[in-house]
Amino acid sequence: MEKAKITTGIQPFFGVLGGTGLYEIEGLDDIREVELDTPFGKPSDSYFLGMIEGRRIAFLSRHGRGHRLAPSEINYRANIYGFKLLGVRKIISINSVGSLKEDYQPRDIVIPDQFFDRSRRPSTFFGDGLVAHVGLGDPVCPQLSQFVYRKASEAGVRVHSKGTYLCIEGPAFSTRAESLVYRSWGADIIGMTAATEAKLSREAEICYATMCLVTDYDVWHQEKEPVSVELVIENLNLNIDNAKRILKSVLTGYPLDAPDTCDCARALKNTIITRPDMIPGETLKKLKAIVGKYLKS
Repeated sequence: MEKAKITTGIQPFFGVLGGTGLYEIEGLDDIREVELDTPFGKPSDSYFLGMIEGRRIAFLSRHGRGHRLAPSEINYRANIYGFKLLGVRKIISINSVGSLKEDYQPRDIVIPDQFFDRSRRPSTFFGDGLVAHVGLGDPVCPQLSQFVYRKASEAGVRVHSKGTYLCIEGPAFSTRAESLVYRSWGADIIGMTAATEAKLSREAEICYATMCLVTDYDVWHQEKEPVSVELVIENLNLNIDNAKRILKSVLTGYPLDAPDTCDCARALKNTIITRPDMIPGETLKKLKAIVGKYLKS
């Protein structure tokens, strides 16, 4: 597999965030490894660009090859900024999650539409003299999420079209008391990564949807097997084939010429409130890929 710099040609329309195994989608070929630097540092790993039915796709392993990075160690800003540099317009994220509701069973798939973020990591590109306030009332792209849900339904798996994803810092799982409180708040599933990705994708004006694979009942359900790494991996492996089938169907079936009914690609419009002549030049340069169409450096 060759390493390469960004070159002209077909830009990837889709970016995929998940594990290395997702590169093994049937029909994916012409795979190239692309290393990127960003103003926010190095992404989790190289990006892998491949072709499937005439479409170029960019893949990134959020935890790095060999799962080297804990959720708190992932450079989320670099990961999303790298997708922006590649020209990606839509990101599909694959996440493993625990269930906080009886109806969301292990090995189900959930397409969450809301997040409750309890993490403490950097989750914005802005600062250093440039302030913007994007809207996050609806934190995922409805158009993309609905299409992923439709393809999951057609695949014959148990799938939920909505849900609230509670994001914790990790890497430890919740205490039972925490898990019970999260249930009382109305959260449906719990994970450690997707809320941060969703926030940054919105600031980068990239459509974002996540396909969450339920692996366990967290720790609240005392009558079920308690959450453990072994249980998570077992159920994740059982569901990954379904995830790859659905992902391939989305990547090859999404109508590229369909008009966007979402506002994701215009999320920054009228949100930058810093007076232009007060914004430091270095900050403008750093964020050129994101704010360039609104502000001149």
